[in-house]
Amino acid sequence: MAPFTLAHLSDPHLPPLPKPRLIELAGKRALGYVNWTRNRHKYQRREVLDALVADVQAQAPDHIAVTGDLVNLAMEAEFAPARAWLDGVGAPDRVTTIPGNHDAYVRATYHRFGETFAPYLASDDGGVGFPGVRRRGPAALISLSSAVPTPPLMATGTLGRDQLDALEQVLDELAAEDVFRVLLVHHPLKSDARQKRLTDSAALLALLKRHGVELILHGHDHIHSTMWFEGPNGNIPAIGVPSASALAHGRYPAAAYNLFAIERDNAGWHCEQIVRSIDHGLQIREIKRARLL
Repeated sequence: MAPFTLAHLSDPHLPPLPKPRLIELAGKRALGYVNWTRNRHKYQRREVLDALVADVQAQAPDHIAVTGDLVNLAMEAEFAPARAWLDGVGAPDRVTTIPGNHDAYVRATYHRFGETFAPYLASDDGGVGFPGVRRRGPAALISLSSAVPTPPLMATGTLGRDQLDALEQVLDELAAEDVFRVLLVHHPLKSDARQKRLTDSAALLALLKRHGVELILHGHDHIHSTMWFEGPNGNIPAIGVPSASALAHGRYPAAAYNLFAIERDNAGWHCEQIVRSIDHGLQIREIKRARLL
């Protein structure tokens, strides 16, 4: 049988940013808007995002995971265009998304992500919540939400005790099944930046050390990243990816996405990573291929 292919992209920060209402430009949003108008609009480009998505679709993966930050300032006017964009990526049965910190930028619209993207969040039983579980081919996609409103200049994420307890129960149940467990979370499990970290990453890592998954996918840092964390039967790869709409700038690479080819034989699970990235001419090419498992 052909391997099951899972595409992973993150942080589209859907451009362009709608014109905000004056009442929306207060507190954290005001700082975010200044950052967008002075800097981010130069390198978060819709033509880059469209070229990347077209290449993803040309590769015809079995499923696509989008690990958050679909919008920028979580203004009301951002959610409908973001939903239309995701509909263009693929149908809800072929695409899974989770929220990022920008999707929960302020408390006033904290609820809007779940309302807008419910079909792309729903578990197989129809429930919309976290952790969620979607079985696709040999994979069990386990969705977490680290998205919480934070003060200005902070971009931390938090899972919370309830979500961690529920995740432990989910992993206990999946242990009885022969599935390739993929954990989706927006924030990386290790960060050197205090203002961008997952605040309860130590608790999540302890849980994964006991129960394990086969693969962790995240976004948030806008860089290529491979980290390894201890599991019960060996190390677990955790893979991050650049922003899906970004031109290369400073230390941040150009937009890219990952393809994972997943298969099983008598020796166990195997997973190969293929990284495809955009260049200045908006052409997509393979830049890396690595065996993870």
